[in-house]
Formats: sequence, C-alpha cells, structure tokens
Amino acid sequence: MKTVNYIDLFAGAGGLSEGFIRQNFNPVAHVEMNAHACETLKTRVSYHYLKENKLSEFYYKYLKNEIGRNELWGMIPENKISSVINKEISDENTEYIFNQIDMQMKNKKADLIIGGPPCQAYSIVGRARDPDNMENDPRNYLYKFYVKFLERYKPKMFVFENVPGLLSAGNGKYFKDIETAVRKTGYDMVCKVLNAKDFGVLQNRKRVILIGWLKNSGLKYPDFEIVENNWQILKDLFYDLPPLKHGTGETFTYYRLPVSEYLKKSHIRNDIEFTTQHVARPHNERDMEIYKIAIIKWLNEKKRMNYAKLPEHLQTHNNKTSFLNRFQVVDPFGVSHTLVAHISCDGHYYIYPDLDQIRSISVREAARIQSFPDDYFFEGGRTSAFRQIGNAVPPLMAEGIAKKIKELILKQ
Repeated sequence: MKTVNYIDLFAGAGGLSEGFIRQNFNPVAHVEMNAHACETLKTRVSYHYLKENKLSEFYYKYLKNEIGRNELWGMIPENKISSVINKEISDENTEYIFNQIDMQMKNKKADLIIGGPPCQAYSIVGRARDPDNMENDPRNYLYKFYVKFLERYKPKMFVFENVPGLLSAGNGKYFKDIETAVRKTGYDMVCKVLNAKDFGVLQNRKRVILIGWLKNSGLKYPDFEIVENNWQILKDLFYDLPPLKHGTGETFTYYRLPVSEYLKKSHIRNDIEFTTQHVARPHNERDMEIYKIAIIKWLNEKKRMNYAKLPEHLQTHNNKTSFLNRFQVVDPFGVSHTLVAHISCDGHYYIYPDLDQIRSISVREAARIQSFPDDYFFEGGRTSAFRQIGNAVPPLMAEGIAKKIKELILKQ
C-alpha cells in the first residue's frame, strides 16, 4: 500500500493518531505542548517501532518495570523519538515547529493533517463557569495556527476535531471564522457532529468532526456507517479486571477472566495476559457515603442523584442550584456518559457501578471507556493520566474515521 503521511497537531496523548496508525497511516510528527502527554506519545512511538521489528518483549518489560523509560526510548531510532515535538503552537514557536517537521519529512509530502485545538474555550460547560463566557480566552483563536499548517504543507485532506460547543461559541462567530479561513487557504470543508458510540465506543461522546480537502480534488466528506451493538460496560468492558478498593491498585495486573468478544473486536485486549494502571484514587468517608447513595439510586431506580437532596451532613458545596448532577454513576447496562478531563480533579462524575466496589473508576477503566488498548501507557502519574485520557479522541472512533479517509485518498 502507498504510504500516507500525516502530521498530528495538538496531539494530546495520541488517541486520534492511534486510530490512523491502525489504518497504516505514517505519522511524520506529533506536536503537543504538554510534557507528560509528549512522554506518553514517545512511549507509544516506542511500542509501534518495537512491534514492527518483532521486539515487543522489551516494551512489555517496560510495562512491568523491568527496564526504565530511558532504556526503552534508547532502543528507538532518534528520528522516531524526535518526531514528538514538545512545543506550544504559538507565534513564538511556529517557525521552530515548521523546521522540526521539515527535518522529519525530508523529501516526503504530508497527505493529511489531523488534530483539534484545546476545546475548553468552546465548551458549553466551560463558558457557563467563566464570567466572561470564555470570550477573552486566547484558545478561541488557535484555529489560525491550524490554518498556517494547511498553508505550509498543503495536505490533500485534514481532520479537525472539537466539542459541539464550537458551533455555538461566540454566537457562531468562531466557527464562521474557521470556515472562512479554511476556504481562503484553498480547501472545501464539511462539518458534522458525530457520536463515538456509533463507532463502537462504549461512550455517549458527541464531537464536531470537520473534514476538509483541496478544492477541485474530487475528495469529499466520507460516509460513515453506524456500528450497531448491544455491549454493556459492566458485562463486556470492566468484567475481567480485578476488583479494587478505593486508593488501591498495582503497577501491572493480570486479567482474572478470558477476553470478551467486545474487548477483542475493539482491540482493547490483545495477546498479552496483563494490563497496567488499574489504580483507583482514594476517597474520604463522606464521599464514599455519597457514592453509595448514588449507586443505589441508579441501580434501583435508574435515576441520577440530586446533590441538593442529599442529607444535610453530606452537603459541603454552597452551590445548590446548578451542577446538581456532580455525582454520577457509570451506567453498567449501556454506554458511559461523556468522559472529560475534569476526571483528573476528582472521580465524583464517574462512580463505579457496583456496591461491592464503592469508588470512582480506575485509570485503566477510564482508558477502556475511551477505547484505548490495554497496552497503552500514560506517563506522568495518575492525575496526568486521567487528564490525558479525558482530553483524547477515542482510538476506535479515530480508526473508523481513518478507514474512510484512507479509502478516499488512495482512490486519487
């Protein structure tokens, strides 16, 4: 197959990129400002390189703490590791990033640019919490840098991912500005709101997927088929992980049951017999009592708990008129509600759906809700891992998008 090269901007932990790699796209560069996310990307680059060269046992040694990270990265060619560019995309750094990408590309051409600027400025929740409605947030204008990369590398297509709030932010002004800038650069584009659950992800996660292509190229927005499934969180996604008490977990852990059909189809479990980062955060007694009430109400009545109706001694927040659903249980009998980066602050919005394990979900369980494979390792510790996972594009969704993009590009 012809090599299809891409650049990943605002790459995060690499969820979007993982889907494209599965469809045999070649990553030329990942650009990301967060240091821990870049370490995660380098570790994943190491995984793919070692797998391609039939040396996966060294990656698994790393997961088991038998070798260190520097030793792992030291096995990888320098040009592979340096393809991860740890820089903020800004006026100050643009030329440096261009030069770094150019060195990676050599005589190659970028067929595709993927990625989406940080979404907090476009988030409806973020705007509700900000007294200025996020109007003065500089992240509103990061799309201008994305356009600069289109101007420089002229890829055949691009994929721009963001939250649905992008369409309404600034009363629609920012989206219109993006569309105008993209069209001036020589691209046509179509924007649709897609849901991760329609790609087989066990999560109700709506995202704006804006896809563009060079004018008069004959390319178009792909047609995506909806994946029908009856999978369930507790029965198909969490069932094989060892039970945890709050504040416990091991560096790596062996599965307690054979692989399910869903875990196999979604590429979450592969050929190894263990996973990592199945670690739960600790909780105080008050939160544990609240979790128990929330679990009972959800399992018995299929209703969410209203914070304002908790017993007085459990209420510590002064705000009793908004965000009353701040404690939520993951639905065990269907798909999860949207996983967001706030899970790095506390686990109240993602309570494990079982009275035998009163706690919030573990890092690995959060990663599974996002459809990350079990051999994906998130660097930087528990809090950073949660943030990286919450900000990511689910790899299973990304793979579905990549498959259709590949079909279009290879017809050229």
